[in-house]
Amino acid sequence: MKQKVLITGASGFLGYHLIQAALAKGLEVLAAVRKNSDVAHLADLDLTYCYLDYEDEAAIAMQLRQHQVDFIIHAAGVTKAIGEKRYLEVNAGYTVTLAKGAAQLGSDFKKMVFISSLAAVGPLNDTDTIITETTTPHPVTAYGRSKLLAETSLAGIDIPTTILRPTAVYGPRDRDIFIMVKTVNNGFDPYIGNFLQQLSFVHARDVADVAVQALFLPHALGIFNITDGNTYDRYQLADITKQVLKKKAFRFHLPMPLVKSLAYFLETTNGWLKKPAVINREKLFELAAINWHCDISKAKQELHYAPAFDLQRGLENALEWYTKNKWL
Repeated sequence: MKQKVLITGASGFLGYHLIQAALAKGLEVLAAVRKNSDVAHLADLDLTYCYLDYEDEAAIAMQLRQHQVDFIIHAAGVTKAIGEKRYLEVNAGYTVTLAKGAAQLGSDFKKMVFISSLAAVGPLNDTDTIITETTTPHPVTAYGRSKLLAETSLAGIDIPTTILRPTAVYGPRDRDIFIMVKTVNNGFDPYIGNFLQQLSFVHARDVADVAVQALFLPHALGIFNITDGNTYDRYQLADITKQVLKKKAFRFHLPMPLVKSLAYFLETTNGWLKKPAVINREKLFELAAINWHCDISKAKQELHYAPAFDLQRGLENALEWYTKNKWL
């Protein structure tokens, strides 16, 4: 009998890659989605759907028992919301409810992998140091604070848990970094301010592979940073994109005061419309941070993590998909 993994956020960008990785490892997949989720892209995959009430711990425990779930990969969450309360409710509160539901299964439940974010620890303010799992967290956004609260809350729940902190995740089906790719494809290469940055990236397939791999490593618990192991300057993503697409783009730098004013305008107008803004003043703290350089030696040693994609190879893979699927 196959072991079964519940994957939350299954209809999303990373969820798709997690499902692929789990199926490749021979796991049976229970995909948790919202009732209004678009799952057309999952139609050809061998999986079962479920709908979870993240406010009802007992109902979650009952579903986990009924479906005989062995593992959970929790990737569901919000990356854009109006106000910190919503981030905390979904990214922290729902995570706790899910974990407590799993805890009711006792020894029948084997492990939970929680997809957190490097935003939970936050960027560094100088370029002479590197982010490790022991770096004191100082998240600079509500999203990061909600992920950190989820991490600390999980420590008090008695289930085996591995927490992954991926950096900026990209790849086929991603829509966030795709915005930058599309902008470059349209002939523009904009930047906030004019200063040096050390950035990190990770391909979704590498995140998915290590998340699934972690399920089968019972003693590999705690927090792990996940990047491709390299650091990049602020221009390399655009430079690789231009090279792969054989495009030219006009590079320019927008003054920080101008971008802050634009962010404030978007916050205000979107607040009236009760919609989260694509960019806000707080998000600028992440976008303009000077150092996201990250050490992944712990993940390599304890999770046997071996990223297959650096930024060059990963963007080639993503851009091929965007082109083939007519996103570009």
